[in-house]
Amino acid sequence: MFGVVEFHEMIECITTALEERDYYTEGHSRRVSDMVLAISHRMGFSEDETRLFHFSAHLHDIGKIGIPDSILRKSGKLTDEEFSVIKQHPAIGARILRKASAFEPLAEIVLHHHERFDGLGYPDGTSGYSIPVGSRIIAVCDSIDAMMTTRSYRSAFSEKECFEEIKKCSGTRYDPYIVDIAVKYWDELMEAAQYKR
Repeated sequence: MFGVVEFHEMIECITTALEERDYYTEGHSRRVSDMVLAISHRMGFSEDETRLFHFSAHLHDIGKIGIPDSILRKSGKLTDEEFSVIKQHPAIGARILRKASAFEPLAEIVLHHHERFDGLGYPDGTSGYSIPVGSRIIAVCDSIDAMMTTRSYRSAFSEKECFEEIKKCSGTRYDPYIVDIAVKYWDELMEAAQYKR
């Protein structure tokens, strides 16, 4: 049976497969998962809970394997129709992970990582503390990395711009307590993700 190290290595193999297909996400899963690890430690979760959130963050975008290349690798901003296809990736990811019973707890977190605290996210419009806490942590870290890196349709935000945007969306897009932790330990997150500063 797989031990923790082997389980982690298997997850990294899966995420590398996605990154080989989508060069825009190269390193994204690692940076997000490392920030999730830092926040989980600061929030005082157990080793098992922290590991669950960390592994889920590694796999949060695995559903993008099911998105057509014409959309996934498009150079430029997506149309509304294309974005509606991209929005299917959390559900696709959850379906993929549920094929293995060992991944079931991860699947639930992956399914909800694009939900918003105010209920305006997707796929289910789940809100507040009904969203799994692992998903709420990933949502913050995923957004930080999205802002801190250059995309096909825009340049990267400055660190200050990213910091202010995370604070501004506290209580709407993000769990306010998780934002408080992210802001308080911002330097740790930047170091965990290894951003150039």
